[in-house]
Amino acid sequence: MKRPERMNALLELLGERGRLDVDEAATALEVSAATMRRDMDALAEQQLLKRTRGGAVLSSVTYDLPIRYKGGHHAAQKRAVAEAAAGKVSSGDVVGLSGGTTTTEIARVLATRPEFADPGPHPHLTIVTNSLNIAYELAVRPQIKIVVTGGVAHSRSFELSGTLGELVLKQLTLDVAFIGVNGIDPQWGATVHDEAEATTNRLMAQRSAEAVAVTDSSKVGRRCFAHVGGPDVFGMLITDDGMDESAREDFTGGGWKVQTAPPSDDG
Repeated sequence: MKRPERMNALLELLGERGRLDVDEAATALEVSAATMRRDMDALAEQQLLKRTRGGAVLSSVTYDLPIRYKGGHHAAQKRAVAEAAAGKVSSGDVVGLSGGTTTTEIARVLATRPEFADPGPHPHLTIVTNSLNIAYELAVRPQIKIVVTGGVAHSRSFELSGTLGELVLKQLTLDVAFIGVNGIDPQWGATVHDEAEATTNRLMAQRSAEAVAVTDSSKVGRRCFAHVGGPDVFGMLITDDGMDESAREDFTGGGWKVQTAPPSDDG
């Protein structure tokens, strides 16, 4: 296996497990521990992972891993949130989806729901998204109309942001928007790592009749750099049932409506 392929495989493995030690990764990828240390150091320099004593973890301070490397992390929880969110969508709706692994899972659930999956003379749903990977996955489904906002692509989250996308969003009205977050706190609200993405996500929420923040419970209580909005922007937070009761009380006391999703049957 060539080094670029091995480093991609390492990131995929880290995305599935969240944490790896050097020996574990070296065994999985059939290389020496010394080689694995060099690979981890190189990826840490690119801020694609964070080195720990004897291994590496997902980087959560400054950047997200590219979305393809995070799909397996908290997968059952994301699926549960996605199914709860998709239950709020009806045939004919215009649905906004920001970028992120949870919103990507919502897109997949919507695409496979029987009432939306059957082909017909007209699309069953319209999806408005600033996510390149969501648009890519859904573009092959003629029963779903895809509207991409445009803008400048963020290399780590595959999201589009900036003035071009905002001009498009200002011309649209949405029935419901599901906005992924990197952190959400009852005091600080929904936050992400990048200020341009925060602006685009907030505008998408504001152009919707109902805006819903979606995240697995690992991000509850976390605060990131750029503010998206609080209960003044979002009508609801949907997370999984890993959210503890004290956190739920803090959110509801702060004006949030909270829905916790039971475990997915597929999880």
